[in-house]
Amino acid sequence: MKKRCEWVNLSEPVYVDYHDREWGVPVHNDRVLFEMVVLEGFQAGLNWQMILKKRENFRKAFARFDPEQVARFDEERVRLLLQNSGIIRNKMKINAAIQNAKAFLTVQREFGSFDAYLWKFVNGLPIQNKWTHLEEIPVRSPESDAMSQDLKKRGFSFVGSTICYALMQSVGMVNDHLTYCFRWRELQAPNSRI
Repeated sequence: MKKRCEWVNLSEPVYVDYHDREWGVPVHNDRVLFEMVVLEGFQAGLNWQMILKKRENFRKAFARFDPEQVARFDEERVRLLLQNSGIIRNKMKINAAIQNAKAFLTVQREFGSFDAYLWKFVNGLPIQNKWTHLEEIPVRSPESDAMSQDLKKRGFSFVGSTICYALMQSVGMVNDHLTYCFRWRELQAPNSRI
């Protein structure tokens, strides 16, 4: 049996699949990056397992995370989203997702892609940590602090340093798999920062 990070709830297939296939894998696709920005914002104060279970509903509700479409959501669309029991019905978070789509598009225009902007916080290379115990994994870092501060200046919401660090973990900017986990070694990039 494969050894996994101890935070994985083995009784939840969606959680195991996320850990095994996505968490810590470098993402450079702008639409996926936008999806993770939105989902991490919705996760604030909740647990990631809940978000994963509702992920497909979020994709349908938020136009498959097309930032151009989400940026055009109006009050009627917000009203419909607030009635959608398949997602987290929090008006502040829904409005933040729309505002973040607008800010995302501005960043894309300025940097050529959101990917180019986001990955500059780690100089384009994943940070490879060597944690052996769950308690060692931080909830923020100097990089997530800088990212949070800059995103806020650019008009993003629900992007505190803790959320930014979770984003960095989810899109592979940092490899926080525990060293005994089978994914830690698999995600060692040859040019990574250690």
